[in-house]
Amino acid sequence: MVYPILPLFITQTLGAPVLAVGVTEGFAEGLANITKLLSGRWSDRISARKPFVVAGYALAAAGKFFLALATAWPFALAGRGIDRFGKGIRTAPRDAMLADFTDAGNRGKVFGLHRSMDTLGAVVGPLVGLGLLQLAGDRLRLVIMLAVIPGIFAVFVLRWLPEKKATHAETKTSERAASAPLPIAFFLLLGATTIFMAGNSSDAFLILRSKDIGLSTTFVVLAYVAYNLVYAALSLPAGIVSDRLPRAWLLALGYVVFGAVYAGFAFVDSTVAVWPLFAVYGAYIALTDGVSKALIADLVPSDVRSTAMGLFQGIAGLMALVASVAAGILWDQVSPRAPFALGAVCAALAAVALVVLALSGAINHRGGDLAV
Repeated sequence: MVYPILPLFITQTLGAPVLAVGVTEGFAEGLANITKLLSGRWSDRISARKPFVVAGYALAAAGKFFLALATAWPFALAGRGIDRFGKGIRTAPRDAMLADFTDAGNRGKVFGLHRSMDTLGAVVGPLVGLGLLQLAGDRLRLVIMLAVIPGIFAVFVLRWLPEKKATHAETKTSERAASAPLPIAFFLLLGATTIFMAGNSSDAFLILRSKDIGLSTTFVVLAYVAYNLVYAALSLPAGIVSDRLPRAWLLALGYVVFGAVYAGFAFVDSTVAVWPLFAVYGAYIALTDGVSKALIADLVPSDVRSTAMGLFQGIAGLMALVASVAAGILWDQVSPRAPFALGAVCAALAAVALVVLALSGAINHRGGDLAV
């Protein structure tokens, strides 16, 4: 409900410049992913996942409440920061918990299903928000406040989330494993992803670019919904395919798709072109999000999976901060096209790096055949 209207809330309701959107989103996502560095390692050390997941979703609801009360963009930055801090606490332990419930032969399917269900919320939410905007006369603040309600329900539902309680001996083993070095293959994958993330600015810039090209607020939200529909529809099939084919190849394909979409946003001026670009963008995220998590789970032992997930997402978050701030500067100082040209170049370089790593055998890349 909140994400597609957030850049409009910051620039229109609060009267801030586009750079403020880049700073807010870069800071928020950077904070989320830096927090994953700590929560992932801590989760492995105490052999517990659920407390982090519950706390993370509770903070996300609190952050939206704070955001709705914002009267200036620094307060919106704080509210968004609280929200994403909650995401940082929960994400790595949650992904490790999902991996704990799988083996190499069905890991892609499980992560794909999770991504698909998560994204259905990102389809329903904007549609509900759009309906509320029509009823409330474009009162963006009211929609953000109402978004707190499903967040509270989500925390309540987590009471039924199961978690195996570790014995004392298992906890000691996990503490020793958490300090063990991660495999070289993991760091090679991290390097390729870092190149990609250098140009992967916040999706808020896609929304602003659509508005800049000429789409109305209603059609911007609907285009975002179309993106999420494609994402939700393709996540599970992409996960299933990754259990049968090399995951690294699917990641490389996803980066190529991303580069094509960003090149499109850099050069098109037609509102008609925005719709297929957003749809294809959904294919990119379906090919990369769950698949990358499944590949990380393949490459590292179970006792350090939360640590690896947190480190991977933490570095990605730092690069997201750099990319989003850079995108805001490029937008204001060079051209609204410039952030997307940069993203296309970085995606192409990262795809080449993944292909080289896969061909050289540096990354064990066949999903169902991987052994930790």
